[in-house]
Amino acid sequence: MTEALLYVLGIVLFALGLLVSIAWHELGHLSTAKLFGIRVPQYMVGFGPTLWSKKRGETEYGIKAIPAGGYIRMIGMFPPGEDGKIEARSTSPWRSMIEDAREASYEELRPGDETRLFYTRKPWKRVIVMFAGPFMNLVLALGLFYGSLMTLGIETQTTKVAGVQKCVIKQSANRDTCAAGDAASPAFEAGLREGDTIVAFNGTPVSDWDTLSDRIRDTIGPATITVERAGQRLDLHPTLVSNEVLKKDEDGQIVRPVAYVPAGYLGFQASSEVAPLSFVETTERMGDLLENGVQSVIALPGKIPGLWDATFGDGERAEDSPVGVVGAARITGELMTVDAPPERILVMFMNLLVYFNVSLFLFNMLPLLPLDGGHIAGALWESVRRHTARLFKRADPGPFDVAKLMPAAYVVAGVFVCFTLLVLAADLVNPVKLT
Repeated sequence: MTEALLYVLGIVLFALGLLVSIAWHELGHLSTAKLFGIRVPQYMVGFGPTLWSKKRGETEYGIKAIPAGGYIRMIGMFPPGEDGKIEARSTSPWRSMIEDAREASYEELRPGDETRLFYTRKPWKRVIVMFAGPFMNLVLALGLFYGSLMTLGIETQTTKVAGVQKCVIKQSANRDTCAAGDAASPAFEAGLREGDTIVAFNGTPVSDWDTLSDRIRDTIGPATITVERAGQRLDLHPTLVSNEVLKKDEDGQIVRPVAYVPAGYLGFQASSEVAPLSFVETTERMGDLLENGVQSVIALPGKIPGLWDATFGDGERAEDSPVGVVGAARITGELMTVDAPPERILVMFMNLLVYFNVSLFLFNMLPLLPLDGGHIAGALWESVRRHTARLFKRADPGPFDVAKLMPAAYVVAGVFVCFTLLVLAADLVNPVKLT
């Protein structure tokens, strides 16, 4: 299969994964809405013109042309106005926004639906309905993550020597060949060989790369490394030197953007292997992924200037720059052309879907309309108001009118649309590349 066909295959696979993720999200809303007796006239995956639809029971199921989202239509998303019905239009644009939203939530009202409206359900039921969508994305992410890491595994560095650097070269030097005047590397001078497995450092056993790497970085001067070679154990005595190496964070990951720090240097390349992780190891990695996702969402506004400069200026696209659907599809296309074993490509592809679903979960949980988190916040606020009124023996304040927040929701939606267009432009003009 040619590289071009593999590239197209990657894009198609990502599009299918995207559709499944969206459909799974909306299924969470649909199933819980029906569970609580809310009428759902429509379940749609995508936006724009309808490509296919079929009505089963009282719900129309369909697929639309643009796979950039989806929705279910529930009757009575917003309570009536103060007069008990949809309020009359006014010349105020804000009031028109509110009543447009209110009218849309009642436009398919049928006789008998009075007891099947979304807003009439208890707040905790509405919270479940709105939370079920993002939660389904989290469930899918967990399933893909645990399934791939505990069965196929991931590529990890080991303490086995894949190669020995003959001289000391700064990692920022952008070269891998020795030049005149370069000092011999400690590993080369000590007689470390390709195929050796380092089993101890200064008399302390080491079994994983992260531990060995940390001890090397923390050591400058004489050291003793114990290696296994041809079934025998040997002690080598290198003198580690200070060198400029890649900076790592507290979790042992290379920081982004790339930075360099002085640290102890031995001078060898560690081999890597694909190995399944244990449940505990996978859980730790999933926790790190969720933590990094939260931090990325918080840091998102600060990345907009760099994204703008990379799109319309001469700035470089940062490796941790936000990526949209088009950018992710391009990355998946590149992934399929990588010269690597199929199982490694499959794991990386599944991880891309994991990141996408985690992002959907985190974004939708933001307490802003029109996101699911905004409706959750409205239901929780209504619950607080009603419990407070009951506690102080006041009249029931009634349902919280989320429709009154629609002007703010339009502003939020506008910001998201502008940000999406900026990311789309960046993905087209100056994309993040897998290589």
